[in-house]
Amino acid sequence: MSGRAHDVVVYGATGFVGRLLAEYLAEHAPSGTRIALAGRSRTRLEEARRGLPAAAGDWPVLVADATDEAALEELAASTTVVATTVGPYLRYGLPLALACARTGTHYADLTGEVLFVRRVIDACDDLARSTGARIVTACGYDSVPSDLGVHLLHQRARHDAAGALLDTTLHARARGGLSGGTIDSSRAQVEAVEADRRALKVLFDPYALSPERAAEPDLGKERDVTTVFEDAQTGDWVGPFVMAAFNSRIVRRSNALRGHAYGRRFRYREVNAFGRGARGHRRALVQSAALGLAMKAMADPRTRPLVDRLAPSPGQGPSEQTRRTGWFSMTLRTTTETGRRYVATVRAQGDPGYAATAVMLGESALALALDGDRLPAAAGVLTPATAIGDVLVERLRARDFALTVEELPTA
Repeated sequence: MSGRAHDVVVYGATGFVGRLLAEYLAEHAPSGTRIALAGRSRTRLEEARRGLPAAAGDWPVLVADATDEAALEELAASTTVVATTVGPYLRYGLPLALACARTGTHYADLTGEVLFVRRVIDACDDLARSTGARIVTACGYDSVPSDLGVHLLHQRARHDAAGALLDTTLHARARGGLSGGTIDSSRAQVEAVEADRRALKVLFDPYALSPERAAEPDLGKERDVTTVFEDAQTGDWVGPFVMAAFNSRIVRRSNALRGHAYGRRFRYREVNAFGRGARGHRRALVQSAALGLAMKAMADPRTRPLVDRLAPSPGQGPSEQTRRTGWFSMTLRTTTETGRRYVATVRAQGDPGYAATAVMLGESALALALDGDRLPAAAGVLTPATAIGDVLVERLRARDFALTVEELPTA
């Protein structure tokens, strides 16, 4: 792709997360990286560019509406990578993904929408494999920590000849804010279910994103956690994790794309961890109940207007202080076929959905644009682990992310 005008195009550069991504690239992309800003309004793009660090002063601006297929294809053909923050992806994302697949352009997004990724797989996978495009979904807090965490566990177990992975659980802890875009993405999936109830079958299928559903093992019920309980291994009180229903599908897709290298008896789940003792129990009960009520309110047309009034609007997000002081820490514990136990940790400073996500998407885009000779040999609709893998681990470690694995004493 050396003949293309740009290395990376940031699509959605006038939105809340798009501006954070552009700012990150202006501060951290290697000198000489050719970056452009794209969206539907030249005036707003130029205004956004003026608010970026000096390195972005001469970045081109490209105008392309999310519904204009010809403009999107021209945009995709001009660059090695498109990094898009324009959501809800279920409403706006497919035409751009298709344009990238047609033109052999790599693509990275921040979606946390199972229904969107399923549509992208169905529409783009064969096409992208024929053109060599890497269509990489879920390159932010959803689902880089989950996907890379299991990737690291698998690597360590393979290195130690410890056998395939069996039961694996991610414990999530985080502090951060909420944006209107996140709420809008949830709303889009609810609306999709209301329009076609068959979408519920996709949402509840643990292998919804599998490349070949019939080839997946039958491991019995693999439901996402919906109740509060005390974890026997850690002693923490745990409950439902809001992104488990998405992240777990991405991780299982990674396993399938690798020929079930993690194992055909690999069972994966994610929980929110609240700490030990009475205080942890109270936190688990209160926060899990609040999450349940919020999800029910979003799903009910009668109460959805209340959510709309109380939640941030699209384009709004957490304050600079919240983004700076936020953090996340994910620990993933697994047992292998030989009985050996490992724990991986993925941790970073910065609001997980915004500050840390800008780093994860930014480094994913830079890896796709600049590190092609070091990336796994793959094309099609991919996951962060299968498309970028160790290169992304290295890049995130260089940005002060902790990504570690250690063996635990045998129980």
